Amino acid sequence: MTSRQQVGHHKDHVHDHDHDHDHDGHSHEHHKGFKGWLYELFVPHTHDASDSIDDALESSTQGVRALKISLFILLGTTVLQFLVVLISGSVALLADTIHNFSDALTAVPLWIAFILGRRAATRRYNYGFGRAEDLAGLFIVVVVALSAVVAAWQSIDRLFHPQPLNNLWWVLAAGLIGFAGNEIVAVYRIRVGRQIGSAALVADGVHARIDGFTSLAVVIGAGGVLLGFPLADPLVGLLISATILVLLWGTVRSVGRRLMDGIEPELLDRAHTALELTPGVISVSKLQLRWVGHRLQGAATIVVANASLSAVEETVHEARHSLGGALPKLDDMVIQPVTGPGH
Repeated sequence: MTSRQQVGHHKDHVHDHDHDHDHDGHSHEHHKGFKGWLYELFVPHTHDASDSIDDALESSTQGVRALKISLFILLGTTVLQFLVVLISGSVALLADTIHNFSDALTAVPLWIAFILGRRAATRRYNYGFGRAEDLAGLFIVVVVALSAVVAAWQSIDRLFHPQPLNNLWWVLAAGLIGFAGNEIVAVYRIRVGRQIGSAALVADGVHARIDGFTSLAVVIGAGGVLLGFPLADPLVGLLISATILVLLWGTVRSVGRRLMDGIEPELLDRAHTALELTPGVISVSKLQLRWVGHRLQGAATIVVANASLSAVEETVHEARHSLGGALPKLDDMVIQPVTGPGH
């Protein structure tokens, strides 16, 4: 029986064990006030143990479903905005429409990554293809950064070469449509990304949220023009571009940590506690965990009592059982027992 089968065999144990590991034990840095609100909005943490989906195939299916639905919503939003562009002739709205369309397509590499992640390991890629998801997250980060640079360049150009806007009420309506569509997608992607432990899907959700505020900037700029301040549009565009670059740092850290095999300390603590509480385990001399896509892999060396071979095997079996309960997203765990003095 493989490690994944052993973990899956103990799913019933997961829910009983998990209640002891609520968010109260998390070591995330929680910010308060307006700063905390901004962090929760644009830099949400990735995993949510209480809402975890603990089957690898089910979690990938959830991720693909989220991408399909959100891609459909974003493309619908883009079509509506483009119709308003044809009516109003707004260059600013056209830029936002093209921006939203190109950003909707960032779902494609992540979709491909989820499908690749389902493939069985090969002799060349013997750890599987889960890393494709992290690479897709890196691609999303690059696209967001480029969109911020392009938006800033367009805003600066508009400062020096002002362009008149027509049918501003239509532009306002289209901007609100863009904001609403992107925010719906953002909430959905971030929620599913947290459930399945996908930093890339959470990053794509943050990306959609940033796009929504970019569309809202079009509304604010058009409102400023209506009030007799034509430079409002490019100035708001510059402000949004700067905000994107500042807030993007949180997403860069999240995706980069995954690529560098970084792990949330509270997950390591939970695994360590589960192993130490296993009957027959004297101590845990080594413990490693890493994310591969939205699944966990790791290795541990446990010190067990100097007993018979069958007793040691039973202890290792129980250790896997405990880990399966403590870490629902665990796919594979190599446990090496070493004998020590008995109690």
